[in-house]
Amino acid sequence: MKKEHRKEERFYEFGRVEAGQISVLPGVLDDISETGCKVHFTNPVDVDMENDYTLLIRLARGNCGRGLNLLGHPCWVKSDGSKTDIGFSFLRSPDTPELINCINCFKSDSGSDETIAGMFESSGSGFVYAL
Repeated sequence: MKKEHRKEERFYEFGRVEAGQISVLPGVLDDISETGCKVHFTNPVDVDMENDYTLLIRLARGNCGRGLNLLGHPCWVKSDGSKTDIGFSFLRSPDTPELINCINCFKSDSGSDETIAGMFESSGSGFVYAL
């Protein structure tokens, strides 16, 4: 598996992204970090790489259910004619502290998953299959 070298850890969280300046239909959140996110739109969209966009990100878990209003600057766009993927870099926004709280929750949740997986690995437990 290819390891990505990123400044901040990315979390693959389910969520919806409303960006009225880009599309009337909401996009799907692919991943998120303290510094940015990747959004997938199921329709072709036009993005001005010089503009900043207001993003309303609604995460499925955490205390971010009301949505996070964040200002995002597009870093890259990938389009194949029927769908569009956009990478946004977050700018300082009023909801930045709430985003950091959500990311910290994701970090603590992922740490508990790693601990449980480590317990199984260190115990030497395995599965027995009967035919």
